[in-house]
Amino acid sequence: MSAVFVTGANGYLGSYVSAHMLRTTDVQLAVLIRAKDKRGAWEKLWATWQLHMTEAEFRGFLPRVIPIFGDLHAPGLGISEAQKLVLRDNVTSVLHIAASLNRKSEKACLNTNLRGTLSVIQLARWLHDRNGLERFSHVSTVAVAGQRDREDVEEDTAIDWDRSDYDPYGRTKKFCEHMARELLPDIPKTFFRPSIVMGDSRFPQTCQFDMVRAFCVIADLPVIPLDPGVRVDIVNADWVGKAVAEIHLKKKPKHEIYHLSSGRASHTAREIANALVAENGRTARFGKQLEWGWDKAIRAMNRAPRGTAVSGIGALLKVFWPYVTYDTVFVNDRAVTEIGEAPTPFPEYCAGLYTWSKANGFSYPAAPLSDDVR
Repeated sequence: MSAVFVTGANGYLGSYVSAHMLRTTDVQLAVLIRAKDKRGAWEKLWATWQLHMTEAEFRGFLPRVIPIFGDLHAPGLGISEAQKLVLRDNVTSVLHIAASLNRKSEKACLNTNLRGTLSVIQLARWLHDRNGLERFSHVSTVAVAGQRDREDVEEDTAIDWDRSDYDPYGRTKKFCEHMARELLPDIPKTFFRPSIVMGDSRFPQTCQFDMVRAFCVIADLPVIPLDPGVRVDIVNADWVGKAVAEIHLKKKPKHEIYHLSSGRASHTAREIANALVAENGRTARFGKQLEWGWDKAIRAMNRAPRGTAVSGIGALLKVFWPYVTYDTVFVNDRAVTEIGEAPTPFPEYCAGLYTWSKANGFSYPAAPLSDDVR
């Protein structure tokens, strides 16, 4: 039975990809996990995988999960020689999902996205030179396209090295793609570029809150200081997880790069805001003329004393406001054709996400793992 080496399996998106692979295929997952033993590994996986399955299902999947104890920041990923041999004897492909989403911290993005990805690439090189790899897949981001405005961006023209980036996250992920192309020229590669991944079309629960909180803050403003016609490219996590899982496991995907996005079907800020607050019987109000002043207000809030509610909101909006205002969508025709399914429009499910997230204080009420799971 072949195994996929997965980084970030216990993260938000990684949990979706892992759950889909376990449910729809018979592959094994060799998951890089920062834990000392199996019990610690299972606890970390259960913390996010419970979003997708019961504990009984989780127990049933564990025989197909190989915990690889390591750390993305450690030399050689911190993997022991014995476990490297386990990977050599079982792994047929690598799926690198782990990343720092800290758009404010250059240090976090350099350490996790650049150093970590380089270590994963070096492991893939080692595996390929010994037994051969069928595929190396990297979950990147549409943010590699840099600063855009009022554009429909296609995969092959997204990266422009002369264009400025929004933040360290986009900058480092762009160079990660470059490293994989340069250092793994003889291995089939797939690059997945999600847009704003927010919520699940099937249920309101989530365990990823930064962007959700930002949208709730914006939707709750008495007047939203934004052009109501600006398009915002938001995609549901269940569709993204399915696309990554299915395309990675294909023998010959049609393309090397896929935008995992809402594409040209993206909705406007007015449509999204009204859908978010619909259950409250409200209609969102917009004031495009206030946008310049709002930028100044965000900077002022961000300068407030640390630890205050005002500074927290300012920090949140400083990071995410550009992603809301740039009116750019990322064409997703390739992914839709490849898996035969389009993402669910955000306005169709966002009200439940808004209500549930606020009711739960933007926190996921994770249940502990039973003591007898070993």
